[in-house]
Amino acid sequence: MQTDVKTGVVVNRLPVTGISFTHTLNAAGAATIGIPLFAPEADPESLIAGISGLVVLRDGEPVWGGIFWTASADIEAGTLSLGATGFHSHYKGRVFGSGWSARSLEQANILKAWIAYFNADNGIGTDTSTIKATGAKRTTVWTRYELKNAGEAIEQLADNINGFNFRYETYWAEPGVRVGNRFVMTSRAGSATRTLTHRANCNVTQVSYDSTALCTTAYATGADKGNGEKLVGIFENKELAARMPERVMVGTYPDVKETQTLIGKAQATANAGSVPTAIPELTLYPGQFAPLDFAPGDYVAVDADAGYVAFLDEFAVTEVATTVDANGTESIRLALASKELWSNANPS
Repeated sequence: MQTDVKTGVVVNRLPVTGISFTHTLNAAGAATIGIPLFAPEADPESLIAGISGLVVLRDGEPVWGGIFWTASADIEAGTLSLGATGFHSHYKGRVFGSGWSARSLEQANILKAWIAYFNADNGIGTDTSTIKATGAKRTTVWTRYELKNAGEAIEQLADNINGFNFRYETYWAEPGVRVGNRFVMTSRAGSATRTLTHRANCNVTQVSYDSTALCTTAYATGADKGNGEKLVGIFENKELAARMPERVMVGTYPDVKETQTLIGKAQATANAGSVPTAIPELTLYPGQFAPLDFAPGDYVAVDADAGYVAFLDEFAVTEVATTVDANGTESIRLALASKELWSNANPS
């Protein structure tokens, strides 16, 4: 469906030649929609990049929504490819033009205040009614001269000790008439684990292994103190240092003005770099699952035995990608990351 991105009102139902869309952990996600180039609905006076929204329906219910940003016309083939990214892309284009100051406030309340601030000034009406208190307090201070990016601020707030996962959910605000977008905040502790078994209910297509994030000592540098020195937070993983040579990671957060916040950033880096990571990708067997059966941040156990690839481990879902071809055949792919990467939900 084509919508008015500011109001969510349905403008048109589009004929499609193919659909692919992704839900991505703590990011916007994306979609590519193919429509016939000469269809009446392919109207350049109505279907306008940056102004129109795109919503994917499955059995009449929204399963993906976002903002139409790019188009590519293949005149010879007679097709028009529409590119969209999720509603978080709106906040990547908003800044705190008047600055912001919040000290030792519940992070859920900070999020609600931020979104209300941007909703009130030519926004997209993001619903925050499901955001609940977490017990974690944060300090966020920026001057108006810093022009802090709102999307980046949300991502950085999530990526802390006792942080959270987030996504945007598309729903019927008025069935058949208007869709809404809702900010969904979930615990980094994840969901109950379900098991996916290679060649039983899924096909593990590839697995990559990566140790480049291993870190025995993490530094996080912050704002300038005014004398040429910067605030610094440090965290050491002594257990890992006993097993491997020293390896240091340095993160830069020039707008962070409190040492304790920087220590938390350093600890998150060290925790995420505590083990080598296995990164599998798998395709779910057709007809067994729907696109919304798995959400980014959910945990799954994957059972695979194929030579070097032999494990029964827990993973976090980082992306859910759905493709529907011209015949209506649906394929769902999951991208995963080691569960240990998300251990920065709790101090170690």
